[in-house]
Amino acid sequence: MSDNRAAHCTASRESYIDQCAQIDSMIAADFAKHPTGSATAGVVLGNQLIWTKSYGDADMEKHVPADRETIYRIGSITKMFTAVMLEQLVDAGKVHFTDPVDRYFPEIDTVQGKFPWAPPVTFFELATHTSGMGREPDNTAEYVKGAVADWEKTLIAALPHTHFIFEPGTHFSYSNIGYATLGAALARVAGEPYLEYVPRHIFTPLGMTHSSLVLTPQMAAHLSKGYVLERGKVDSETPLRENENGRGYKVPNGAIYTTVGDMAHFAAFLMGDGPDSELKKSTLDADLTRMAIQSNFQLASGYGLGTFVIHRDKYTAFGHGGDVAGYQAVLYMNRDANVGVIMFANSIGLGAVNTDGLALRALDILSK
Repeated sequence: MSDNRAAHCTASRESYIDQCAQIDSMIAADFAKHPTGSATAGVVLGNQLIWTKSYGDADMEKHVPADRETIYRIGSITKMFTAVMLEQLVDAGKVHFTDPVDRYFPEIDTVQGKFPWAPPVTFFELATHTSGMGREPDNTAEYVKGAVADWEKTLIAALPHTHFIFEPGTHFSYSNIGYATLGAALARVAGEPYLEYVPRHIFTPLGMTHSSLVLTPQMAAHLSKGYVLERGKVDSETPLRENENGRGYKVPNGAIYTTVGDMAHFAAFLMGDGPDSELKKSTLDADLTRMAIQSNFQLASGYGLGTFVIHRDKYTAFGHGGDVAGYQAVLYMNRDANVGVIMFANSIGLGAVNTDGLALRALDILSK
């Protein structure tokens, strides 16, 4: 980093001290009202995590406080990584956004209710939730358990129990099984299993050394204990079982474990401050501007290439949230200001902190 660049980063960091203090006070006050488990927040400026703080316990029974090394499950934020995989393979010329998925993954043709006049589903449609596929397969519970290593087998078994609910390309309809299908098809394109591709081509190059798609013993040692709040009771057994039993087909759409520091590396990359060797900034810029955002009727929010886009008062936020049993997470960025907010929690349900709302309010503070 040049002296001028370093001086600019230092000055920028100092200019955000007051805003980070406001964010700290806001989250602390909210967590005091919803004190189950823990929350960890971070502010990313350019390629730096300029502030992070944790609140509460990663394990309430053992009284283990959360910190920046605490690992959380991030659920559907995983979809952003799958979208990056698509962008990388398109940039490498191995596939096109408009290629039919069944060319590489013919198992998609086992989905029920295909419209006979409709063209095949494309990679872009899967990545933007416009494939027309339903959110989940029938008998969902049967297909959301099982070892991560067997996720593709579980997906293939689930697809004949999945239905088209719209014609491809005509409607936004959020589909978890659609994103799993995207991950499986991309693995065929890459000639490399999804479980190997993402660590090799995204985690490792970005310095995400505390991230994984599987719960290894090293990860488990720092994993926060999940808590589900329901009807006045706190359930920690369901999250534990899910960790032990796997997620079934839900891997490219929700399997990642990570820390606030690692997520800061990913945020910096998405804001254009990552290594060009993995995806050029110009490619990221182009994909953000040319993607067909599926917006709601009020034009207040939409979904692009693996990312939600939300119109705020003076800026546009983009990012993704995620939740699984016992955990919730969110990453939102203001790319024009080169600033982002990360927030994780190991509790979910009525009475838990609202990571999505807190993160957007924090980004509002940073974007004034």
